[in-house]
Amino acid sequence: MTKLDDAQIDRLADALLDAHDRVVNVPLPSAAPGGIDTASAYAVAQCLRQRRIARGERPVGWKIGFTNRGIWQRYGVYEPMWAPVWDTTTVLLEGTECTLSLAGLSQPRLEPEVVFGLARDPRPGMTLDQLRGCIEWVAHGFEVVHTHFEGWRFTAPDTAADFALHGRLRIGPRRAVAEWPTLAADLAALQVELACNGEVKDRGTGAIVLDGPLQALKAMVEAMAKTTPQWSIRAGECVTTGTITDAWPLAPGQTWTTKLTDARLAGLTLRTSV
Repeated sequence: MTKLDDAQIDRLADALLDAHDRVVNVPLPSAAPGGIDTASAYAVAQCLRQRRIARGERPVGWKIGFTNRGIWQRYGVYEPMWAPVWDTTTVLLEGTECTLSLAGLSQPRLEPEVVFGLARDPRPGMTLDQLRGCIEWVAHGFEVVHTHFEGWRFTAPDTAADFALHGRLRIGPRRAVAEWPTLAADLAALQVELACNGEVKDRGTGAIVLDGPLQALKAMVEAMAKTTPQWSIRAGECVTTGTITDAWPLAPGQTWTTKLTDARLAGLTLRTSV
């Protein structure tokens, strides 16, 4: 894989931001002569972050993708990636239901996830229990992912450059974790049922995301420190930890629901519109 120079990074960032804004596809960076390496992909992602901040968007947290080992072979991606989530893409729900417009999304898919809200900065090297002590709340959420590459075909560096596939995030009722000492084990055991228009489409267990959502957060903290040291998770931010089922294609007029086996976390209903 080739390391891109500054001019190539800028051009690719411009192309991806334009694709994002116009909802169109672009050629795979990995298909260009020499391809693209991971460091260059995150350099593109940093350019995109700076461009979005410059035009008035505000980062409010992070997403980590491809933590679900069960879908690695299907997508041909075998390692996690991450990127910011934004005030323009993220909503803390007042209840358990929402309507989501698919406008502005390219080939959108739905992912049921576990989301954390941070009260303190997490650091590399923390134990799971120390990491739990950094978390203020946990919630069930829906991340809508999308891609600007045709047919959901890409490599890991492609996805890291393409906003880590993040489109929208809807976060359900938040549960305080201060009195939840078994958080890591309980979230690993959490079972999620995903249905569309009353028909069950998929089921999954929290352990599929790198052994559990808290474990996925730990892996993210460690990996970010090594791969993107210019980025770090801060108190007040949220982190969504990856899909517990496969990612399911969205179309207008659908009603998606989840049922969870842990009563401390609420299931959600999401209705799609044009």
